[in-house]
Amino acid sequence: MVSLTTEDQSKVKDNALLEVNNLKMYFPVTEGVIFQKKIADVKAVDDVTFSINKGEALGLVGESGCGKTTTGRCILQLYKPTSGQVIFNDVDVTALGKKDLRNVRREMQIIFQDPYGSLNPRMTCGDIVGEPLKVHKLTSNKGEYRDRISELLLTCGLNPYMADRYPHEFSGGQRQRIGIARALAVNPSFIVCDEPVSALDVSIQAQIVNLLEDLQDQLGLTYLFIAHDLSVVKHISDRIAVMYLGHIVEVADRNELYENPIHPYTKALLSAIPIPDPLLEADRERIILRGGVPSPMSPPSACSYDPLCPTPDPACDANDLVMKEVSPGHSVAYCEHCVDEYGCHWFPREG
Repeated sequence: MVSLTTEDQSKVKDNALLEVNNLKMYFPVTEGVIFQKKIADVKAVDDVTFSINKGEALGLVGESGCGKTTTGRCILQLYKPTSGQVIFNDVDVTALGKKDLRNVRREMQIIFQDPYGSLNPRMTCGDIVGEPLKVHKLTSNKGEYRDRISELLLTCGLNPYMADRYPHEFSGGQRQRIGIARALAVNPSFIVCDEPVSALDVSIQAQIVNLLEDLQDQLGLTYLFIAHDLSVVKHISDRIAVMYLGHIVEVADRNELYENPIHPYTKALLSAIPIPDPLLEADRERIILRGGVPSPMSPPSACSYDPLCPTPDPACDANDLVMKEVSPGHSVAYCEHCVDEYGCHWFPREG
């Protein structure tokens, strides 16, 4: 369990658009066909807490399977969290009924990772982009409906004449632009970008990231940008949160995180970013993690990072992890044993 100290909780900014408090998402594992019995839980998201300010882009990074996408879907209530709060515009969306939740979802949208699987192949581009307009009854007549679709396509770099085409007639980058236009249809203030460029060619990725940045500037959007490519995250994010095995282990301003990473997992991720200069690449230190990532079904009894840590300490206790602010806006997770006694074996000691 990772929790903020009382001191750090008091430093949450007043202009936070989204607050996630102690979010947990456990998926039950069962055995048997007719008489199913629960035998374990997959702790996909385990006590995650963070906030995003209005107009900010928070990058959420980590390896595959660490809980990034599940966190985003819990925020949007596509998954019903096991416990915890998601407070959006001072409203706890986890406590809302279907009718109230539909109204809130006009303000919260998602751009999916797969530009191929996220579009209905039987619907035209115009119908896909216009579907949210019909669901939320945002246009009063067909003329206004068609004009709004054309406006959204133009905003996302597509020609309105493409509205009658089907998804298979578009490239991957164009399909992702359709997904972005669909998300913008209801004029949201917050968008979960779930690895929106990972399935695209490198040559197209920069175009989509630049489009998202332009839209943020024009429309005042707030992003949760989920990715595993740290170079892309650095380009678009104001702050970055590093996630490992269902926990957030470090949060900092993007420049601070890249220049002064503290958690060993963050250091390992940054050391894996390729450097274009072969001489610099050959000289830099590469951090090789030992062992393998433990299963979220059976996390280690000691520190959750213990199987990968270069200098494990058996005294570390995974049940008492806290987020400690080491500098303004820079927080790191480590166990209470390390906080209370001497400072973690990988954490810089005072004095």
